[in-house]
Amino acid sequence: MNNNSTSKIQMQTDKQIALAGNPNSGKTTLFNELTGSRQHVGNYPGITVEKKQGTYIQDGYKINIVDLPGIYSLSAYSIEEVVARDFLINEKPGVVIDIVDASNLERNLYLTVQFLELGIPLCIALNMMDEAEKRGMRIDEKLLSRILGVAVIPTVARSGKGKDQLMAAVIEMMSHNKEYTPLEISYGPDVDSALLTMTKEISTADFLTERYAARWTALKYLENDAQMIAAGQEKNPILSARLLKIREKLAQHLKDTLDTYPEAMIADSRYGYINAILKQGVVQYSHDDNRLYLSDKIDKFAIHRFSGPLIMVAVLVGLYQLTFTYSEAPIKWIEAFFEWVHAMAASALPQGLLQSLVVSGIIDGVGGVLGFVPLIMFMFLGISILEDSGYIARVAFMLDRVFRMFGLHGNSVMPYIVSGGIAGGCAVPGVMAARTLKSQKERLATLLTVPFMNCGAKLPVFALLISAFFVNHKAQIMFAITAISWAMALLAAKFLRLTVIKGESTPFVMELPPYRLPTLKGLIIHTWERTWQYIKKAGTVILGISILVWAMMTFPQLPEEREQMFVRERLEMHSAYPAAVVNELSAKNVQKNLSSAAQALRQKLSRIEGKRAEAALRHSLAGRFGIAIEGISKWAGFDWRTNIALVGGFAAKEVIVSTLGIAYSLTDVDTEAFDSLSETLAHSPNWNPLAAFSLMLFVLFYAPCFITVVTIARESGSWKWGFFSMAFNTIIAFVISVVVFQAGSFLGIGIRP
Repeated sequence: MNNNSTSKIQMQTDKQIALAGNPNSGKTTLFNELTGSRQHVGNYPGITVEKKQGTYIQDGYKINIVDLPGIYSLSAYSIEEVVARDFLINEKPGVVIDIVDASNLERNLYLTVQFLELGIPLCIALNMMDEAEKRGMRIDEKLLSRILGVAVIPTVARSGKGKDQLMAAVIEMMSHNKEYTPLEISYGPDVDSALLTMTKEISTADFLTERYAARWTALKYLENDAQMIAAGQEKNPILSARLLKIREKLAQHLKDTLDTYPEAMIADSRYGYINAILKQGVVQYSHDDNRLYLSDKIDKFAIHRFSGPLIMVAVLVGLYQLTFTYSEAPIKWIEAFFEWVHAMAASALPQGLLQSLVVSGIIDGVGGVLGFVPLIMFMFLGISILEDSGYIARVAFMLDRVFRMFGLHGNSVMPYIVSGGIAGGCAVPGVMAARTLKSQKERLATLLTVPFMNCGAKLPVFALLISAFFVNHKAQIMFAITAISWAMALLAAKFLRLTVIKGESTPFVMELPPYRLPTLKGLIIHTWERTWQYIKKAGTVILGISILVWAMMTFPQLPEEREQMFVRERLEMHSAYPAAVVNELSAKNVQKNLSSAAQALRQKLSRIEGKRAEAALRHSLAGRFGIAIEGISKWAGFDWRTNIALVGGFAAKEVIVSTLGIAYSLTDVDTEAFDSLSETLAHSPNWNPLAAFSLMLFVLFYAPCFITVVTIARESGSWKWGFFSMAFNTIIAFVISVVVFQAGSFLGIGIRP
């Protein structure tokens, strides 16, 4: 027995523990209870800050304890904070006991969160439990422990209650010597982006990594921590200057958009994180608490389990209704502009490949995508209002309960929203946002299903088809598409978690930032940044792909004998009419004041030219492919032209609109009038509302765009998951489209009489 006790004492005297916490949290009282008379007081080297040390002896254990100065944070704002932080970094205590005032939980947990971000071994002493009970507070310490992933022990330092259980937990931690993963909080897209860039540079350059984790260093630079910046400038002045430049750029951006700065944004996010913890049921009151802030009062309705979802649905339907209503007129203006450009180019350029390239490949291809800029802009404006006000975080909070039912982590909510869970996002940053998930299986399930969201690239396709076939129900159809995307993503995630990615779900906390009134300048900047990205993509990537698609839809050209056959038909048609009628049709005023004979001739010639154009498109490389798979795609209601567009959509979903524009432009040779693409589809015999809805579902779910596939492969660490997402998503999309189209056809729903 003595030998066993001696080995315990020897094992534990190799390390020391530290007591930390806010001033007036009962830290010194607990220190006195643990050490008794076995303590001494001195000063930290070179400074006047008091250093208290003592020894805890119990059941053969002898542990050295250091009572750190009372602090509110780990930022270098005071000498006490510098001392405490330096001790934790340099001395590396075996365990840090964080004394938290249970009656002021929100304020005290702010320091706790920073300890967790630092990645140190932590044990929480939930002190002053008697005071909390007097205030009518009931704290679920087991739930708090499960959420934070650390031991939480209730104590009353004045009476010594709970100290034995606390030290038992500390000894248990020290005996395991496990590594602790730093907590990673999301500070919002702007801060997170800067943080990610800085962390990568710090890791690559091995900058201060001998003392601090790379993310922690980046965080301190963003918080403008003087001590950290001084150490960085001494270590690597060039890299330090680069990091400061990133911070300055972020600070200016936040000032312009939200009228705030990085330090405040980070602090708000931490308090939002804490607020979300408390709202998980950690704290309950036995009587009404009249000290609720405005955000809390709003949240009593906004995230209530009954009223919250109803409010969310109303907000989304309202967003779509306003978007379609107010973007309708600007869309018509842009369509009219491209109609004019189309007509001008067609009349200015001689018939041939150059005219076809400019008119069909560029103007009709890119113009079809740019025509939806107003809708995209209004959608982004609405999303910016929801984001800047803090409501998006509430949506994520409410969806957490649902996500856990489908085997996903609550942190998966934000990647879904970033990918376009409301509308207008992008799957690439959504996939990258899954990095916040610590479980490999939950991260994999998330990044494989976020492409199901209604991203900004899919919006032009939906807007095109809704405008053509669902004119009186635009907002309702758009909301239905959004709801279907969420439902299918969750079902797919559940399927994956039950089959190829089995595993238990881990606890979740969602940050709830305080509500803010968005600034006009911030909304303008956010909306313009996203809209400009869309325009730039249309003018670069989409333009390049449109030209490539035009070439695939133009070459190889019809054989000479087929061309001659159509030439003979035209000559025969000319010979059937008097020369005066033919000359009238050849005049420059061909669009106006035609005689009935000339009009008849023009219509017949247009039909011949239409047959030739369709034959040429069918003979082209793209046409042959579209026809080859039409035997399968027809089950979902897709003809060969749609097949061509969907293949182009593998590169980027906006290409679907531009490819349809090119396909119908190449075969629609009626020069009397130019219809918008939506009008063309609405009057096409191959289309109906059922086929349009089937196509929307397929576009919603089928293979992610190429850059998303690359990102999935990079984030998952294997190309097999990138290829898996292409195959898995496309199979799901096709099955859903076939079921909907065949069922609708059987029931006669959405089919023209």
